[in-house]
Amino acid sequence: MPFRPDRPYNDLPPLPPREDVETKAVLKACIAARAALAELRVSGQLIPNQAVLINSIPLLEAQASSEIENIVTTTDRLFRFANEAGNQADPATKEALRYRTALSEGFQTLKRRPVSTSTAIAVCRTIKGVDLDIRATPGTALMNEATGAVIYTPPEGQALLRDKLANWERYIHEAEDVDPLIRLAVMHYQFEAIHPFTDGNGRTGRALNLLYLVDKGLLDIPVLYLSRYIIGNKRAYYDRLLAVTTESAWEDWILYMLGAIRETANWSTARIRAIRDLLNQTAERIRSNLPKIYSRELAEVIFVHPYCRIGDLVAAGIAKRQAASVYLKTLAEQGLLQEMKAGRENLYINPALLALLSERPPAKPER
Repeated sequence: MPFRPDRPYNDLPPLPPREDVETKAVLKACIAARAALAELRVSGQLIPNQAVLINSIPLLEAQASSEIENIVTTTDRLFRFANEAGNQADPATKEALRYRTALSEGFQTLKRRPVSTSTAIAVCRTIKGVDLDIRATPGTALMNEATGAVIYTPPEGQALLRDKLANWERYIHEAEDVDPLIRLAVMHYQFEAIHPFTDGNGRTGRALNLLYLVDKGLLDIPVLYLSRYIIGNKRAYYDRLLAVTTESAWEDWILYMLGAIRETANWSTARIRAIRDLLNQTAERIRSNLPKIYSRELAEVIFVHPYCRIGDLVAAGIAKRQAASVYLKTLAEQGLLQEMKAGRENLYINPALLALLSERPPAKPER
C-alpha cells in the first residue's frame, strides 16, 4: 500500500533499504566523518581523568537533545543540579538531567550487551521517568507546525512494532559490509519511523546514536555533541527524515547525518582540547600560588564538578570537611572559583569552565 500520511505506516519497509546507501557522495562523506571521529577519540584520551569529560559534554548533549523537543533549560542549571539529591530543579532541568542519566546508564550496559531493543526501552524509561514498554496504542500523528496538516502516522500494533524493532536490531549488527556510520544514519531513520514509544522517541533515538558509536568502537565514551548540530539545522533534520519516507531520499538523509557527525566531532575535539588546556593552566596556577593545598586531584575535582560542594572534595579523598571548606574558599579568594549560597550550603562555581562549555558551535547553513 502506498504511503499515506494520515494512515498508520504499517508497511514501513524493513532494513536493509532497497536503495543504494553507499553512493560515491556518501562514501566520500563517510571518510571525512570517520577521520573527525578518530581525532575526537584521540583527543578524549588526552585527559586521563575521563570524569572531566563524562560530566561535561554529555550534559550539553542532554540540554540540546531536550531542546529539540522544546524542553528548554540552561547549562548553568544543568551543572548546578547535576549532583543534587534534593531535586530542587525545575521540571525542564529534571527532564534534561534524566537524559544525561539514561546516556550514562546506557553506556554502562554496553559492557554487558550491544545496543538493542532492550537498550532503547531502558533509555526511554529513564528519560521519561516511568515504567513504559513498546506501545500498544496508536502512535501520535506528526503534524506540520505551520499548517497543522498530518505529515506522518507511525505504525501501530505492539507485535508489529516488535517485529520491526527485531529487524532494526539485526540490521545494525549484522550488515557488516556497510560502514557503521552509514548504518547509524539508517538506524536513526528507522527507529524514528517505527516510533515505538508513546513519548520520548526523538531523545531515545539520539541517545542510541551515541551509544552505537561507542558500541562499534568509534568512540571510547559518549562525548559527541551531536544534538547541537540538529538544533542549528532542525528544519533540515525533519525534512530529510520525512523525505526518506515519501521519496526514499536516503542519500540526502545519510549525507546530513555524516555532515552532522563530522562537524560536531570537530567542534567537540576543539572543546576537549580547550578543557584540557584550561585544566592544565588552573593546576599550574594552584601549584604556583597555593603550593600548600596543591594536588592534581584538587584541580580536577573543580572540573568534574563545575558547581563544586565541600562533599565533592571529601568524596574524592582530597580532604576532610573542614580542610575541604578552607581549600574551596582559598580557591575563591584566588579568583579561580566563585562562592554562591545555595540553601544551607555553599556552592563553588568554576566560571572559566562554564563559560567555555556554554559556547555553542555555529550552525552550518542548510544545503
